[in-house]
Amino acid sequence: MADIAVTNLRPDRAAVASQWQLIWWAFRRHKLAMVALVVTVMMYIVALVPGFFAINDPILQNARATFHPPQRLHFIDTDNGFSIGLHYYPLKLTRDPETLAAIFKEDTTKRVSVSLFGRGYEYSVLGLFTSNIHLLVSSDKSTPLLLFGADRLGRDVFSRTIQGAQISLSIGLVGVFFSLLLGIVLGGISGYYGGKLDFFIQRLIDFVLSLPTIPIWLAMAAALPQGWPAALQYMMITIILSLTGWAQLARVVRGRFLSLRTEEFVAAARLDGASEGRIIFRHMLPSFASHIIASITLAVPAMILAETSLSFLGLGLQPPTVSWGVLLREAQNIRSIATAPWLFLPGAAVVVAVMALNLLGDGLRDAADPYNK
Repeated sequence: MADIAVTNLRPDRAAVASQWQLIWWAFRRHKLAMVALVVTVMMYIVALVPGFFAINDPILQNARATFHPPQRLHFIDTDNGFSIGLHYYPLKLTRDPETLAAIFKEDTTKRVSVSLFGRGYEYSVLGLFTSNIHLLVSSDKSTPLLLFGADRLGRDVFSRTIQGAQISLSIGLVGVFFSLLLGIVLGGISGYYGGKLDFFIQRLIDFVLSLPTIPIWLAMAAALPQGWPAALQYMMITIILSLTGWAQLARVVRGRFLSLRTEEFVAAARLDGASEGRIIFRHMLPSFASHIIASITLAVPAMILAETSLSFLGLGLQPPTVSWGVLLREAQNIRSIATAPWLFLPGAAVVVAVMALNLLGDGLRDAADPYNK
């Protein structure tokens, strides 16, 4: 066995460890990947129950809060005596006497407390039941807490960003699942059986890889009827992203099958009377499952960026569906850039998600072969 590069473990412990243990030990040494794993898990927890983490109803409009700037949370109050606890101050609108530009200042004379695990608007939890428990709840409904400000209709950008995480993060997983299914099936058939079937599948892969990805996405997305319900739009956008994302994985799977079908353990399985399906799924696929997992992790951020780009251009998901791309459409005009730069904050969520998933994928890829440095 080559040099063990997983951890500073005793050689006897590493010698009897399983492949997944070696991968985990190697992955733990990648500090950035561990941080990315924590961030990714936290993002998907938020995406599972966005209503719990949202402060205000993401679809509720408030004409009095149009383009309301972000507010800050405070923990220590020294303006109204000394007290400790989460609170915020409503913003008071004033005008610059020369330019008449809007100026918002905190009204420290009015302290609004914020409670943890309080009751607010009702939301659905995975479509199974409803709840009205929220992580943060304002004690004054007339002056809502707007951590990321409000958009042109007075809707809470923070709550909409949290809600958009459910669509944008899940569409990456669902899209990668379809790509993985196509890639493994077609790549496995091509590499295992070879011959004319291999030639046909490889020419199909060459054709898919030769297509300009962005124009194809735009053309197929533009062909979708605008009146379709949100669930159908979601599914079709996912399929569109999957149809152009499976070819690279299929080529990798084919190469692995070509190298593995002549190995001794495959020949032994055939001599033992194992069926073709058992040889493929029980013996061949698990031998490079770590590589597939790393490929999936690196493909998810590409899917998220693709959905965001299509929705930003108005060719993906459409309002009232809430996704990060749909939210960024609010920042397409000059007025938004000049007067409400906080409308770009959903873009920060995209950056954090893509960076975390890329770092996680890099760590998994480096740890996939724990026997090498």
